Amino acid sequence: MAGSFVKVNPEEITDNVFRIVGSDWMLVTAGTLENYNTMTASWGTMGVLWGKRICICFIRPSRYTYQFMERNALFTLSFFREEQRDALNFCGSRSGRDVDKAAETGLIPVEAAAGTVTFQQARMVMVCRKIYYQDFDPSHFIAPDIESNYGGSDYHRIYIGELESCLVRK
Repeated sequence: MAGSFVKVNPEEITDNVFRIVGSDWMLVTAGTLENYNTMTASWGTMGVLWGKRICICFIRPSRYTYQFMERNALFTLSFFREEQRDALNFCGSRSGRDVDKAAETGLIPVEAAAGTVTFQQARMVMVCRKIYYQDFDPSHFIAPDIESNYGGSDYHRIYIGELESCLVRK
């Protein structure tokens, strides 16, 4: 683990999840330092399911990060201060197929736990182990406005990860 982070009990976190996910955004990252991808996300959730602390993220199959989520057991959710908003905008608007997001934004990749990646500038990181996935089935949408997020295709895959560690900047 990168030396600038300390492990904390998740119950000590006082951040408002609606703000840090929906407004502040996060980077979802999967892979190793040698081969990873990251993407900005503003959809996600955290809580308790099956007696486990969990984080849930949603990734469309068309996103480059999807391949890394499929191949790796671990993923991270990395949260930043407002000073990194431009980097988050960039990581959400460019594909890792085409650009080196870290090089373009100045984000410095570091190992968060054996076999996963976060960034030195993150203020908080959730390291998760995948325990379940499910594809959205549009026939189950009850609220009619949900479909407007899709245009009839590219429905998200839901990944539920058991929280292995919560890291915060020293």
